[in-house]
Amino acid sequence: MKIVTAEQFTNESKDQASILNSEQALDNAVLEIIKQVRLDGDNALFRYTEKFDRTKLSSLTVSEDEFIEARELVDSEFLSALKQAKENIESFHIAQVEQSWFMNKGPGIMLGQKVTPLDRVGVYIPGGKAAYPSSVLMDVIPAKIAGVEEIVITTPPQANGKINPYVLVAASEVGIRTIYKVGGAQAIAALAYGTETIKKVAKIVGPGNAYVARAKKWVYGDVAIDMIAGPSEICVVADETAPPSYVAADLLSQAEHDESASSICITTSNTLAEKIKLEVEKQTAVLERKEIIEQSINQNGKVIVVSNLSEAFTIVNEIAPEHLQLMIENPGENLQYIKNAGAIFLGNYSPEPLGDYFAGPNHTLPTNGTAKFASPLGVYDFIKKSSIIHYSKEAIQTAADPIITLANVEGLTAHANSIRIRKDEPNA
Repeated sequence: MKIVTAEQFTNESKDQASILNSEQALDNAVLEIIKQVRLDGDNALFRYTEKFDRTKLSSLTVSEDEFIEARELVDSEFLSALKQAKENIESFHIAQVEQSWFMNKGPGIMLGQKVTPLDRVGVYIPGGKAAYPSSVLMDVIPAKIAGVEEIVITTPPQANGKINPYVLVAASEVGIRTIYKVGGAQAIAALAYGTETIKKVAKIVGPGNAYVARAKKWVYGDVAIDMIAGPSEICVVADETAPPSYVAADLLSQAEHDESASSICITTSNTLAEKIKLEVEKQTAVLERKEIIEQSINQNGKVIVVSNLSEAFTIVNEIAPEHLQLMIENPGENLQYIKNAGAIFLGNYSPEPLGDYFAGPNHTLPTNGTAKFASPLGVYDFIKKSSIIHYSKEAIQTAADPIITLANVEGLTAHANSIRIRKDEPNA
């Protein structure tokens, strides 16, 4: 893990030509998959599943027997933990519910906003390097609370043609019985455009690999998406009060996601930086996903030494990390200086995995700097809003002249006429 100064970190640059070439190759592959799914529907899904997931399916849909079998394969400890997490996630997201509202603006004038849940949502659950029952809870629960009528899940099958039992049980716990054995860009295409088996949705949510993220980008506009998620990120701001073993453990918790994950610590202490580096090496040696972690840390792991916390917060706001941990004295008092972060964890005893699994706030978060303008997944992602306008006959008379003036200035005389006819012929 490299130790760098703030200046060295700022001066680092990526090879833009290499990035563009890589993105072009990815786009070409993804667009071809989308094209084939639109042309050949289920047949394309079967072909791609056999090609990418190394399994030949007879059906794209998880059967009731598979749900029953999955329940028998998980233990009571998992079920207990799942239920506790579900309760915490539900209680947090219930607080996000928005209501329709109406106001009387004046005599004969009523304005308002009608909140309506989306009709049908598709949830993508990754299934590559690990199983993610926690993502089932995080993506489905806010949609349920919002009132979405129909929620379906797509997730890649295992080599035996079945879905991970922990994912199936999690889906069952949140009331989902429609799950499709489809992964990758082909799953996104199927949700966006529909096939013989999979019905088109209004919105697609959920994390995935680079192919999934790119596919979501290309189908956006034909359907809504939550975000274009990149590799997982963590940034820890630490002062002398932070235990180096805690900091290292938290950095590694994200590095194990995949080789492209980013783990950064910003500290005001050279001594702490050296201790964290040693701890990262020590803990990595005994972790199961050692090879992935080593690649991630070697490529994207850094400890940045700064002069003071003000400099640290400037870097944080520029990075706009997915996960930010403030392992400093009085973290709550410094919260005011953080503008850009997906989720913020305060103190030495609020590690990132607490948010991933249990605390309640959503773990589907903006990555790759998008926390500068984007928010965590929430109930608000599964609703749409309609403006409500009602004017009485008398009220439109009062408003007529300024509306006609504005319409005429814009050269939209039919707009002006629509108002004028009600002014000149109020009893027509």
